[in-house]
Amino acid sequence: MKIISIFLISLLMVGSADKPAYRLVDKSGTDIDYSALVTKMAEYDVVFIGEYHNNSINHWLELQFTKDLYKEKDGKIILGAEMFETDVQLIMNEYLAGKVKDRNFEDEAKLWPNYSTDYKPLLEFAKENSLEFIATNVPRRYASMVATGGTEALDALTNEAKALMAPLPFAYDAELPCYAKMMQMSMGMGHGKPNENLPKAQALKDATMAYFINKNVKDGYTFVHYNGAYHSDYGEGVVWHLKKYNPDLKILVISVSEVSDLNNPSMEDLEKGDYTILTPDDITRTY
Repeated sequence: MKIISIFLISLLMVGSADKPAYRLVDKSGTDIDYSALVTKMAEYDVVFIGEYHNNSINHWLELQFTKDLYKEKDGKIILGAEMFETDVQLIMNEYLAGKVKDRNFEDEAKLWPNYSTDYKPLLEFAKENSLEFIATNVPRRYASMVATGGTEALDALTNEAKALMAPLPFAYDAELPCYAKMMQMSMGMGHGKPNENLPKAQALKDATMAYFINKNVKDGYTFVHYNGAYHSDYGEGVVWHLKKYNPDLKILVISVSEVSDLNNPSMEDLEKGDYTILTPDDITRTY
């Protein structure tokens, strides 16, 4: 019976090796062990984990990284996310402190449709372990104002409203590849003319996330930030803004690429972050 059990375990191990769910690699495509990456993350002030919002493996790894980094750092981690806007910080704090019920928080916090499967586990981990969780994204109404009326549309806002975003004027470089690409994309959204305000709205989001990350970093802690990969790929977007706010921070960028063959990624799949999560392109989607 013992021999049969060992045989079955061996088969399972071979099967998992033949059909891995993901790989963790550096820019050269060299594998890095999961535990080694967690240890590496602990050396940084800020770790960006870029995601594809409907990638189930991506979300599972975010939770595992968070749990194990918490152990590695003896609890000295702070969490933050694009998926929560700065004007919900009060109710988020109340929820994390156990002062309001799930129902009240979920009714009022403008949650993404995939919150219950993809982000609630992170928030619950923070709640269970008394961790700070920072809502970093600008309220969407202000990004919408910029997309239609430019950054000057923000000038008429009250000081109370401006406190919910990066200080004005925020840095913007239309030549930064992430914004230049968005400008090109905007041509297909209108009448063949680029919408110069669309990348500015993106920059407002990036600058606000960077501002609230920098506002909440602490010596000896690692701030883990979850965001769409486009916001942090190539060290652009929110990373670019964060370096302007605080050039002394040690920053690590983890990105994600979906590939048809985990063993043969292209250089383009490897260059987006310091490390990349490679997942199959036919994975189960969360939505």
